[in-house]
Amino acid sequence: MMTKTQLADLGLFDAKVPRYTSYPTSPQFTPSITGDMFAKWISVIPEGSEISLYIHVPFCRRLCWFCACRTQGTQKEEPVRAYLQVLKHELALLKSTLPRGVTLARLHWGGGTPTLLNADMMRELAEEIAAVAPFAPNYEFSVEIDPNEIDSTRLDALAAAGMNRASIGVQDFDDEIQKTIGRIQSYESTRNAIDMIRAHGVESLNADILFGLPHQSPQRITESVQKLLALSPDRVALYGYAHVPWMAKRQQLIPSDALPTPAERLELFEAARKLFVWDGYAEIGIDHFARPEDGLTRALKAGKLRRNFQGYTDDTSEALIGLGASSISRFPQGYAQNAPATSAHAKKIEEGRFSTSRGHAFSADDKLRGRLIEMVMCDFRIKSDEILRDHAIDAATLGAMLAEVNARFDNGLTVNSDGLFIPEDMRPLTRLIARGFDAYDLSKAGHSSAI
Repeated sequence: MMTKTQLADLGLFDAKVPRYTSYPTSPQFTPSITGDMFAKWISVIPEGSEISLYIHVPFCRRLCWFCACRTQGTQKEEPVRAYLQVLKHELALLKSTLPRGVTLARLHWGGGTPTLLNADMMRELAEEIAAVAPFAPNYEFSVEIDPNEIDSTRLDALAAAGMNRASIGVQDFDDEIQKTIGRIQSYESTRNAIDMIRAHGVESLNADILFGLPHQSPQRITESVQKLLALSPDRVALYGYAHVPWMAKRQQLIPSDALPTPAERLELFEAARKLFVWDGYAEIGIDHFARPEDGLTRALKAGKLRRNFQGYTDDTSEALIGLGASSISRFPQGYAQNAPATSAHAKKIEEGRFSTSRGHAFSADDKLRGRLIEMVMCDFRIKSDEILRDHAIDAATLGAMLAEVNARFDNGLTVNSDGLFIPEDMRPLTRLIARGFDAYDLSKAGHSSAI
């Protein structure tokens, strides 16, 4: 890897850049995308297509201070029950709009805490989804599971509904760090939850762990990663904690003076990365790791790795439909986001309309730059032949774009007639390199640290 001084000179430790789980990024969304347009995009999905469906449950029993997601805390069942009724109406709207023969290649329940639903609610929701579209032959149904909010009864309901992948948020196992970020979750409760999940026949397991947390040190993150490895997840997301208290007010409870510096964040990432690699995990993009037999590893080798709002994915569906408050959908035509507030979302749905409040329709330039950025983020390379085949750009113009980005990094990238390649020692700069292909003004968007 390049020295810290070299990385600093190229701006790694000062830059604030998007994570590029979409392009354009969500701060560029506008109210120009309406519920009618969302319905139109759904209606023109080709008959018999395989699609992805995301269900957002924005409730948590407790609000973790580190989290920047749109969630709300509740100790009562009534708000969750009311929200479930809204989801059922929204699913009915979707069913009336979808073309014939559509099946689900991917189904994901996220949040929030989807496992806040009791077993009966889970069965109701699963039945409503099945009435909209059946699973495709090689489907994947994943659920985000809070180890503090799961039991055998709820797992019975999820397994019966077809869940075949579970996702566990770990963040960090250190007691002091957990108290500082407002997330108390012991190693024992996590292990017990995973044991229950596997006892219910769910063999595929994802885990998330964070670097850049307050009081984290290389020794502490090493201990947490070693504990996680003892649980043998199939894939791991090693996300950098994004401290954005101006956007997520609850993060103001986290002492900023306990946070590592950008240079220390890189040390934390490297300490964790080396452990995953030593344990036989393949490196997937900038922050994921997967077992050799996992779908992400196979997709990487086949050149089919993709990136969406959940990070890296092997999902190749053209349409990802998000239901629930604040959910974002992606179509070949663009992005559409539902009303973020549960009340505004529910009002629209009860009126018989989709709650789309903003989004973005792709231009030809968006599609070109979006694919360039996705290639950088997924494969650390841009293949000129694919870009020239699929987009309205000539070789000279593309070559000039690649050369311009290379020049921003002291010509440390490999650029030739085949395209662009990021050498391994420059990969900490990947998000910065991706930004070089971004045509939008990023100065007013509150993005997180580049590392």
